[in-house]
Amino acid sequence: MLKLHDFCNRAFVPMAFFPGSTGGIYRQFSVTLIVSIGFSALLALTLTPALCATFLKPHVPENHRKENWLTRRTGRFFTGFNNWFGRTTDRYQGGVARILSRPLRWLAIFIALVGLTVILFSRLPGGFLPQEDQGTVITVVQAPPGATRERTEEAVRQVKEFYNQQDIVTSVFVVRGFSFFGQGQANGMMFTMLKPWEERSGEENSSLALVGKAMGFFTSIKEAMVFALNPPAIAELGIAGGFTFKLEDVGGNGAEALFNARNQLLAAASQSPILAGVRPEGQEDAPQLRVMIDRIQARALGLSIGDVNGTLAIAFGSAYANDFNREGRILRVLLQAEASHRMTPQDVLDLKVRNAAGEMVPFGSFTQVEWTSGAQQLQRYNGYPSMTISGNAAPGQSTGEAMAEMERLANALPEGFAYEWTGMSYEEQQAGGQVGMLLGLSILVVFLLLAALYESWSIPVSVLLVVPLGVLGSVLFTVMRGLSADVYFNVGIITIIGLAAKNAILIVEFAIEQEAEGKTPLEATLEAVKLRLRPIIMTSLAFIGGMIPLFIASGAGAASRIAVGTGVVGGMLAATVLGIFFIPLFYLSIRRWLSKKRPAAPGQAQPEPNHA
Repeated sequence: MLKLHDFCNRAFVPMAFFPGSTGGIYRQFSVTLIVSIGFSALLALTLTPALCATFLKPHVPENHRKENWLTRRTGRFFTGFNNWFGRTTDRYQGGVARILSRPLRWLAIFIALVGLTVILFSRLPGGFLPQEDQGTVITVVQAPPGATRERTEEAVRQVKEFYNQQDIVTSVFVVRGFSFFGQGQANGMMFTMLKPWEERSGEENSSLALVGKAMGFFTSIKEAMVFALNPPAIAELGIAGGFTFKLEDVGGNGAEALFNARNQLLAAASQSPILAGVRPEGQEDAPQLRVMIDRIQARALGLSIGDVNGTLAIAFGSAYANDFNREGRILRVLLQAEASHRMTPQDVLDLKVRNAAGEMVPFGSFTQVEWTSGAQQLQRYNGYPSMTISGNAAPGQSTGEAMAEMERLANALPEGFAYEWTGMSYEEQQAGGQVGMLLGLSILVVFLLLAALYESWSIPVSVLLVVPLGVLGSVLFTVMRGLSADVYFNVGIITIIGLAAKNAILIVEFAIEQEAEGKTPLEATLEAVKLRLRPIIMTSLAFIGGMIPLFIASGAGAASRIAVGTGVVGGMLAATVLGIFFIPLFYLSIRRWLSKKRPAAPGQAQPEPNHA
């Protein structure tokens, strides 16, 4: 008991030491599973024996007459079930004997299954976290640069009217003058709240379905660009689900070349069937009023540049003067020109500033104004001028495939431009590189523990060879349900490593004991599979039954639960159904191989000949 529980715990230890956001998710699973398995071992050694002594009574034939009709009926059922399971066990033992008589053929089948696992695993689309239905949809409204407030308001009205017509929407909260892309009268944002999950069952009523429906409608809005976004699975990693891409000007090509490269990339992304909703973030170049100061003329008029700039800043911006008390409250005093005096270019020329002689000099005597266009904000990422591009994977595609497509399109840009991932996309890229290390460390820890347990380097191999069969089941179920190899899938794979190897230990441990009693490896293996079939089947079915709620989950957080449940259920089914036939083959093959390398000691049972 202690061996099995300690073995399962050690499989999750490497997960607890991974860094970053991905490591935080792994750490939660690792600590939870280790603590729960520890409590399970404690109860199995303390409470379970007491419960057995209380409820399991000796079988006394004289008491049969005292049994009621329910006991007799259930007794007949369990007797019939035991008889059927006994016959099934005999047939299973015979099937294993036939497999062991042809080891090379079945080892070739195993190698083919491992090859299939490698192919499917390599083609499984990658991902970081699945898109979750959080009961909220974020909508960003971005009118053209310089658009009036009335134009933005018309676009907001159409979006709000669309959401209010949806049956699953309860309320819409509108923010004007601000969005995740910038501030100003051309920007707006909405938060759409949906009904509780139990009132909108079905994929067609999910937030992801509403986002897709909304994006189809928003193409008819001419006043502004409108994007519907699903909130990210982790709030601290970005503003929406999907991917976030930074296009950088590493060659010093200039702002205009960066702008053209971004538009070229957006045009190519719009034609890709793998991408959807690819959009620029930030604010476009907008009309600007350029004020040109004749410094020589200003000095001739007795003006300082500081006074000129200060007057402009106070009139068209604001300046803090002081505080004053009113009705017990402290209020701030801000200086600014009246709105009616800062509406046109002429208002700039009508401003007056005091010179050194105390005279008021109009701006028109030393300045000129003209309309131009310029950037409202400048972005830099890792020291390079950059622009942000966000988007989503098309329906049926994963974020990993979408990121690979964006990288392919970005590589076609002219020289001098590079790209980097940020937010959840960066974490996904980091997590993808950690999968091999995580699996390798978990298998290494399990192998070393088994080597210390059996004082052998070969017997642990017969236990761990069942792991690829469990991985095959996880990958097959993940592919059939259209899921991706995300963080939760990796957690399921680590779980399968421990549980699949636990089934192998039950057979291998008993076979070793039988050999110690003088039986040949073949006899010991056949006896082990006969006596260990029931505990393997029952414990595996119990675990699979416990994972069914995750496998069919719905509602809040369903995507993450489905990702874990799918991988674990598929892996346990494959590891159990295939493992009960291949585990004895692995053990006996290694025992025969060792017997050929090392002659049996005097008095030790000789191995049986191989009839393959």
